[in-house]
Amino acid sequence: MAGGARPQTAEIIKTFGERCPQVTINNIQTKTDYIVLLDHEGGKGALRHKNKVAVFARVSGDSIVSKSTLSLGGSVQDACEAITRDWTEHGAAIRAAAAAAAAAAEQNKTAVAPQPAAVAASAPAAAPTGKLSITSVPDGADIEVDGSFVGNTPSDVQIAEGDRIVTVKKAGFKDWERKLKVTGGSSVHLNAALEKAANP
Repeated sequence: MAGGARPQTAEIIKTFGERCPQVTINNIQTKTDYIVLLDHEGGKGALRHKNKVAVFARVSGDSIVSKSTLSLGGSVQDACEAITRDWTEHGAAIRAAAAAAAAAAEQNKTAVAPQPAAVAASAPAAAPTGKLSITSVPDGADIEVDGSFVGNTPSDVQIAEGDRIVTVKKAGFKDWERKLKVTGGSSVHLNAALEKAANP
């Protein structure tokens, strides 16, 4: 509602109650079927005071009446007649459209946003291993698998499957070496009899 001398809200509601008792007044737009706009233009002389009224169907936004009158009562009367006429013709469709709009709004409000799929990344499976039991005479020699130290004799070690070179070393003795083909789950026992190295 806009204009120079503005009709008071209480006066408008009172006038609607007197001239249009079948219409319920509500100041929450989302809970109405029609929106009534009143505009009052002031001026000197009775004929210079004009009230403009426009009524819109809330859901569609369509205008069902738009006119000028000389009094607030006339504006309310025109709005009431337009609302009554339109409701008689389209009331069921208006309520159905309002219900559909409310349902869509509720669905959008409660709809759960799609969540990104969680992909579980499993650790790569451990390479199959075989068990290697190594003893030596004398004890306390270094054990190397493919050139890497893995312990001292006597020891049980897990080694990856495949072709492997096992070396047993001890100071004062010749290196002892074996080539193995290790398979997953296999168990191999080696006994390294070390030979004394020749004195230089």
